[in-house]
Amino acid sequence: MINKIGKITLYVNNQEEAKKFWTEKLNFVVKFEQAMGPAMKWLEVGPSESEFTTFVLYDKNLMMTQNPKANVSHPSVILSTNDIENTYNQIKANGVEVGPLMSMPYGKMFSFKDQDGNEYLLREDV
Repeated sequence: MINKIGKITLYVNNQEEAKKFWTEKLNFVVKFEQAMGPAMKWLEVGPSESEFTTFVLYDKNLMMTQNPKANVSHPSVILSTNDIENTYNQIKANGVEVGPLMSMPYGKMFSFKDQDGNEYLLREDV
């Protein structure tokens, strides 16, 4: 099942400006940075190299293009598991509304909703 709070997505106007803010003004470190296509990149910052939980700095406009229904006015919570398939099956069997299990270049993940319809993302971190 879920074993950590993994990532919190902060929707930003400019990833490079946000990266500079967190790393230069708050002394965070870049934990992960990878291109996701010609105009996108996955960028995570955290308080130290050893800290597991990170902020994902995600471009607001790109998210709105990908998912026009996304609420980019507040952070998005990404939970973590080390066994995505079993967790997916268990949560679904528990009657939780789940989205499709997706396999992306940067990991496997799926979304689910709580009792109030709030959406979360669960990602496999191995």
